[in-house]
Amino acid sequence: MKASPFNQKTIAEFHEKRGRGVGMWGDNLLLLTARGARSGELITTPLVCGKDGDNFIVVASKGGAPQNPTWFGNIKANPDVEVEVVTDGGTEKFKAQAKVVESRAERDRLYKDMVRIWPSFADYEKRTERLIPVVILERRQGLSR
Repeated sequence: MKASPFNQKTIAEFHEKRGRGVGMWGDNLLLLTARGARSGELITTPLVCGKDGDNFIVVASKGGAPQNPTWFGNIKANPDVEVEVVTDGGTEKFKAQAKVVESRAERDRLYKDMVRIWPSFADYEKRTERLIPVVILERRQGLSR
């Protein structure tokens, strides 16, 4: 699977520490593996995450850059993804459907929840004119491993 050198280091630390206490993100990190929109290759990206019920939530912030992150374009083109998250017993991988939150009210509610987890999201929102997307990662039933 393809990943940038920084992401490779973070992914290795995630696995080494079984998802706990990873870098500056602590326990609020998941690994999202999506198929590249152009390359077709599987690409893994570590992302700050939250939960909403049984679903995981991620934010396409790119640190407040003017454009969305590459992973966001990948999940829009190929919403069938794999998620690896920390659990009480280590980590768990499962298949998921990535869904961009379309409702502004729902997006704002979830974004506010994510700011509580990662306060820098509030700053990122101030740095850009784009509306930073929020994505729900909905577990696909019967496909955990």
